[in-house]
Amino acid sequence: MSTSTPEAVKKLVDNMQTDLRSLSMECKKKFPPVKEAAESGIVKIKTIAARNTGILAALKENSSEVVQPFLMGCGTKEPKITQLCLAAVQRLMTHEVVSEAAAGNIINMLWQLMENGLEELKLLQTVLVLLTTNTVAHDEALSKAIVVCFRLHFTKDNITNNTAAATVRQVVTVVFERMVAEDERHKGIIEQPPVIQGNSNRRSTNTLRPCAKDAYMLFQDLCQLVNADAPYWLTGMTEMTRTFGLELLESVLNDFPQVFLQHQEFSFLLKERVCPLVIKLFSPNIKFRQGSNATSSPAPVEKPYFPICMRLLRVVSVLIKHFYSLLVTECEIFLSLLVKFLDGDKPQWLRAVAVESIHRLCVQPHLLRSFCQSYDMKQHSTKVFRDIVNALGSFIQSLFIVPNVGNPPIVNTPAGAAGTGGPATAQSGPGAAGVSGRVTPQAAFEYRGTWIPIMTVTVQGSAKATCLEMLDKVEPPSIPEGYAMSVAFSCLLDLVQGITSMLEKELGQSAPQTRPDPAMVQKQTSEQSDKEPDTRAVWVEMVNACWCGLLAALSLLLDASTDENATENILKAELTMASLCGRLSLVTPRDAFITAICKASLPPHYALTVLSSSASTLTNKSYSIQGQNVQIISPSSESHQQVVAVGQPLTVQPQGTVVLTAKNIQCMRTLLNLAHCHGAVLGTSWQLVLATLQHLVWILGLKPGSGGALKPGRAVEGPSTVLTTAVMTDLPVIANILSRLFESSQHLDDVSLHHLINALCSLSMEAMDMAYGNNKEPSLFAVAKLLETGLVNMDRIEILWRPLTGHLLEVCQHPNSRMREWGAEAVTALIKSGLVYKHDPALSENQRLQLLLLNPLKELSNIVHADIRQKQLECVLQILQSQGDSLGPGWPLVLGVIGAIRNDQGESLIRTAFQCLQLVVTDFLPTMPCTCLQIVVDVAGSFGLQNQELNISLTSIGLLWNISDHFFQRGETIEKELDKEETILEKQAKEKGVPLNRPFHPAPPFDCLWLCLYATLGELCVDPRPAVRKSAGQTLFSTISAHGTLLQQATWQTVVWKVLFHLLDRVRKSSTTADKEKIESGGGNILIHHSRDTAEKQWAETWVLTLAGVARIFNTRRYLLQSLGDFFKAWEVLLDHIQSAALSKNNEVSLAALKSFQEILQIVTPVKDSEKPDTLSAVNLPILIDPVTASGPGRPLERTDSLGERLSRYSGAEQIPPPDEIEDSALWWSAWNAWYRIGTDSTKPPTSSEKLAFIPSQPFLTALIQIFPALYQHIKTGFSMDDLKKLGVILHGAVSVPISSDASPFILPSYTEAVLTSLQEAVLTSLDVLQKAICVGPENMQVMYPAIFHQLLLFVEFSCKPPQYGKLETKHVANAKYNQIQLFAPAEWVALNYVPFAEKSLEVVVDLYQKTACHKAVVSEKVLKKIIKTLRMPLSLKYACPSESTWKLAVSSLLKVLSIGLPVARQHASSGKFDTMWPELASAFEDFLFTKSTPPDNLSIQEFQKNEGIDVEVVQLISTEILPFANFIPKEFVGQIMAMLNKGSIHSQSSSFTEAEIDIRMREEFSKVCFETLLQFSFSNKVTTPQEGYISRMALSVLLKRSQDVLHRYVEDERLSGRCPLPRQQVTEIIFVLKAISTLMDSLKKTQPENVDANTWAQVIALYPTLVECIMCSSSEVSSALKEALGPFKDFMQPPVTKVQNGES
Repeated sequence: MSTSTPEAVKKLVDNMQTDLRSLSMECKKKFPPVKEAAESGIVKIKTIAARNTGILAALKENSSEVVQPFLMGCGTKEPKITQLCLAAVQRLMTHEVVSEAAAGNIINMLWQLMENGLEELKLLQTVLVLLTTNTVAHDEALSKAIVVCFRLHFTKDNITNNTAAATVRQVVTVVFERMVAEDERHKGIIEQPPVIQGNSNRRSTNTLRPCAKDAYMLFQDLCQLVNADAPYWLTGMTEMTRTFGLELLESVLNDFPQVFLQHQEFSFLLKERVCPLVIKLFSPNIKFRQGSNATSSPAPVEKPYFPICMRLLRVVSVLIKHFYSLLVTECEIFLSLLVKFLDGDKPQWLRAVAVESIHRLCVQPHLLRSFCQSYDMKQHSTKVFRDIVNALGSFIQSLFIVPNVGNPPIVNTPAGAAGTGGPATAQSGPGAAGVSGRVTPQAAFEYRGTWIPIMTVTVQGSAKATCLEMLDKVEPPSIPEGYAMSVAFSCLLDLVQGITSMLEKELGQSAPQTRPDPAMVQKQTSEQSDKEPDTRAVWVEMVNACWCGLLAALSLLLDASTDENATENILKAELTMASLCGRLSLVTPRDAFITAICKASLPPHYALTVLSSSASTLTNKSYSIQGQNVQIISPSSESHQQVVAVGQPLTVQPQGTVVLTAKNIQCMRTLLNLAHCHGAVLGTSWQLVLATLQHLVWILGLKPGSGGALKPGRAVEGPSTVLTTAVMTDLPVIANILSRLFESSQHLDDVSLHHLINALCSLSMEAMDMAYGNNKEPSLFAVAKLLETGLVNMDRIEILWRPLTGHLLEVCQHPNSRMREWGAEAVTALIKSGLVYKHDPALSENQRLQLLLLNPLKELSNIVHADIRQKQLECVLQILQSQGDSLGPGWPLVLGVIGAIRNDQGESLIRTAFQCLQLVVTDFLPTMPCTCLQIVVDVAGSFGLQNQELNISLTSIGLLWNISDHFFQRGETIEKELDKEETILEKQAKEKGVPLNRPFHPAPPFDCLWLCLYATLGELCVDPRPAVRKSAGQTLFSTISAHGTLLQQATWQTVVWKVLFHLLDRVRKSSTTADKEKIESGGGNILIHHSRDTAEKQWAETWVLTLAGVARIFNTRRYLLQSLGDFFKAWEVLLDHIQSAALSKNNEVSLAALKSFQEILQIVTPVKDSEKPDTLSAVNLPILIDPVTASGPGRPLERTDSLGERLSRYSGAEQIPPPDEIEDSALWWSAWNAWYRIGTDSTKPPTSSEKLAFIPSQPFLTALIQIFPALYQHIKTGFSMDDLKKLGVILHGAVSVPISSDASPFILPSYTEAVLTSLQEAVLTSLDVLQKAICVGPENMQVMYPAIFHQLLLFVEFSCKPPQYGKLETKHVANAKYNQIQLFAPAEWVALNYVPFAEKSLEVVVDLYQKTACHKAVVSEKVLKKIIKTLRMPLSLKYACPSESTWKLAVSSLLKVLSIGLPVARQHASSGKFDTMWPELASAFEDFLFTKSTPPDNLSIQEFQKNEGIDVEVVQLISTEILPFANFIPKEFVGQIMAMLNKGSIHSQSSSFTEAEIDIRMREEFSKVCFETLLQFSFSNKVTTPQEGYISRMALSVLLKRSQDVLHRYVEDERLSGRCPLPRQQVTEIIFVLKAISTLMDSLKKTQPENVDANTWAQVIALYPTLVECIMCSSSEVSSALKEALGPFKDFMQPPVTKVQNGES
């Protein structure tokens, strides 16, 4: 409640009156003066209250009077009165109605009370109220009041002492608070501070304001008192303790630092009084050495006194904390002292309080930073900060190493192994996780047998000291075991925490944690460095100063720690430091801290080169710190830790197992945390981190799964990894963190990312080296993690792609299959996800990136391992399936990969690659750039050529067909695109000044594409495998014929020369050199047909296909090709190929060659739309297109109605060849020459009689000959005699060729059939065509008739004399019955049955002769004679002919020919052109009618009679056609004929008849006709010329003479033979003669007598006696004949007449 409200004032006035009344009452008896004073006081108060409105102010004015009665009351020394008065005074004070004078009075009164020792507590209370209410008491009064309190502090009464102490403290505070308030009031007013003289005179306080002056005087006296000097201001002090003084100093310094900082006078006090005082008081502690005996030192050393020492340290802490900036040098001394107090030879309590003091500093990072700036960074200055940290390190080490001398510790080494026992009193350490509910052991450090418990000292970040707070202790306290260690440990942690959090704050302003834009970072860092060029230097210095000590201490503690929490804290500190160093780019310290964590993660003494090399710079190197050594202790392996895992070390040589403890796992987690959160600053130390992780992962048996994430998996070799359940539950977490660690790489900046990648690569290199030469499971950690890193950094894949894939490609070449497999897995996974990732800009716009991504895929092709290639191809397949449509410029690469197959790569690889290609061809041809189509063709070609899998080769040829179809369908689009590309390329080439390098240049690009396709198929056409060749050939020719129309005309030249002829050359070469060895089976158990069982036969098929294909193209594209300049040359080359094929020693090839020949010849000149109709209509010709039917063997080419003939029908004899034929004639003649060469070579008989001679087959020869008619149509205009002769040779040769006995059953007709073979028909057809052409041809052609006759007649001769084929021995079919043919030796050759052929030829001759008998040439060339001469042979052989039909045909032909020829011969009788014919004819008749051959035994009578009829026909011809014209015929000839008839009329019997047949077999009919003819011409009454008469006379005399002879001989023989009958033959003859005589007699009777000359009569009559002699014969047949002969003589029995008629004798 406020003291100034009216109510309060009224109450105050009332209370005062009451007090005064009480006082007067009390003093009424004993102290009357007091009573009076009280009563007047009442009046006074009343008066004031009545008169004044401001009662309080009035009271204050009169306060001296008002107070007076109470002061008098105190003077009575009566306790009751004194208490009443003091209470009243206090009330006045509280209402602030005490003036300065009154206050002085009150204080004097209090002093007296104090001296009298009355009411001490009330007195202290009054002082306090007086001083705290307001500032009326100051200067002398104030000092007096303060002294009162001090004096009361040193009474006998404990309560008073304590109360006084508290009051003093409060009063001192009040004094300073007044000063602060005063400063506040004057804050706005700026005063010119007076110049301060440098003297230490205390009078210099006149510059201070009142309250400040009081404070100054007070503080100065406190220093005096502590220093045991007399005070200046606090007069009347009787005694004082240092401890109390120090406490007061500390509280002032701690509570009012701004006073000292703002007022120079105070600062001066600090420097001049406080610091020297502290240093002086410290001296006993500094000099004292524990354990040094007093005797050894010359002067006894003052022992350190705990209370003072402790308070001094508190003061020092405050000084350093608040006034460091004022007292730089002094603080340096203090800090150095602090460091010294930690020495091992100082008392234990001293070390403890020193550690606590240092701890207080450690929680003030800004202070530490200032130390660093002020000392460590200055030259010639103590490195204070470094010393502090190192001292802490040494201190911690000393606790482990040196036993405590002061009070030896009870070392409770735990009984169990893993620290289970603990001391009995052990409190359970916080956070040490209990395993399976056991009592948690106390948290402790344990190192080499020294066991130090850990106590909870403070909350981290605040220094709550225990020893420094023991203000009541006089004796040094006993320090609990482990206390100092725990404080030191906290110091370290707080130090790290403080520094880092401070730097974090300052760094945080400049470096954002996310992945920065490099340009921004640059800018920020530069700005920052301009702002505060020194801050970074400070940080660096701080870290450099403290890291060694920290690392040494923390490593030792980490090794010694048995408590999970402590371990966690240590690791956190190490991690924080590592990160800090990293951020400041301090590589060595960063690596040192990381190495420490790494080493702690691994089992003790684990050999890991990365760590030992980087640690060797640190270990075993002592940092000398002002003579103290801080040794970095390497971890001992003795720490009793719980083992959680046993595994294999990752080494080249298999070793034993290693164990991992829970602490290792904890460290591992820290390591993961470090990498995860501070990856950006790790730089090169990624290597350490990753190497360690790799080893841990290996020991724990984690194996990579898909995408590179690690999964717990069994270890593959050795005693497999043993994991406790504790770690088993941890494993998935660890694996997960590991994955997250690499996922977080996406937040790293580019440089850090590169460090990470490089580290992984070098790790992987080590793993590769390790995996060389053994088949042990390799460590795949690095590869898996490279994959993971790549996958999460797809957005900036460009910057890491090359190092990443470059390394993985090396892994892919590793001999260890597991390693390799992972390398490939990684590469392919990266490529796939790279292509799928949504890049910005998209891949389709960023070709460079796309090619970059695909490039490693191509590189994989250089790796020989099949498994890698399998992966590569599977990847391609997946890429095609997912990304095929968007590959764009990546196509060449992808196709390159598919096409990089080689034969040695095995079937499955090739199959996979081929699947890819099939996919490309079926789905992606339309979407890929047209420039890649050529590559597709090449790749498909390469699959065709691979020899591992035939089906793939065949299918790839199918693909080529599909590709060609695609070209055809999308021709226009492709052409446009390619032309566009071409322009660009040409421009580039021009700029570079190099020619455009493209296959088949300069053809247009689209044509080049086709040419590449053709060339590829061409390659396949000469593949070693027949099936491939066949398929490729068919495809090539199909595409050319189906799609050739798209090509430009000029390109056809390339097609012809570079594709077709090139192919033909190669096929011809291969075919001619092919192996003739028999192939047993076609792989597997496929049987091969005998027609394909040698390579040669297989190549033959190819040759056939190829030649046929080329010919077909020449045929169908003739018009186009003819317009090319070098068509004639091409034609020649083609013919040359046909020729060499036709002459090859292979029936299949040669026959096919001829078919091709036929194909290119059976071309009617194509119609040119533009020219043809005009030219032809000019001569009124219709357009003729003659469809040509293909003619196979055995089907003669019936082209009798030839084009030429039809043309000539329209245009009359004058033939105008169509315009193209004139151009073509050269081609046709070239063809004729080729035909002639083929014909000559193929029909030429072999020279030697070797068995091996190759003999052309019948179908071949047939085809060859069948070509001629077609060919002839085109060359007939120039066909000369020479050509005809050449033709004749070939025809003759062809017909002469025998058949192989294997084939004969199929070709030869049976003996009984008279059929022509196809070949023979073809030969005749050829001659027929010729003959018809001659017939309609011009005059000059007709001279060829004789040649044709000659040729035909040669063939006729074959009927009796088959042709010889060289010296080859042949069996003639005529000599063998048909069924014997199969029994011939297989190598033998069978001659054909030429009879039908000869006979057919003969018919042709007759026909032809009938047409041409009168032709000049025929006459002059004596064709008739030749015909007769030829016929003589069969006629003379007659029954001896191979075939009976022959002579019969010969006869009938002779008759036909003569019926035409004889009139012609008579016509030309005078010219002598037929002279030679007559003798021939005579011989022919003679040979035939009186043949030397005997008829066969089995000839039936009917047959015989038929044959006789033929003879009769011949005689009839003579009688009708020859003898009537005797005068035109040479005499000798007629004589010969007569002699012949004569002979026939008598002697015509055959000696071989049996008796029974004699009558029939006598050829009586024939004889009769002969005789009659003879007689007819003897007595012809139409004798027109003497010549004729001569013939008849001659005939008759011959006959009669003959009869005479026969009769004479008979009579003789009859007589000689006696009773024996004569031979049947002779009897028959005589009967015949007798019959002839009777016939003669009949004739003579009929003839005019004048026609018979005397000579004849004489001869007839001369016969009579001979006849008579015959009467004696014994044969009845003879007798009856004789009777008939003698009978007619009666008509001539007349008396003789004397006169001779006709005047002739």
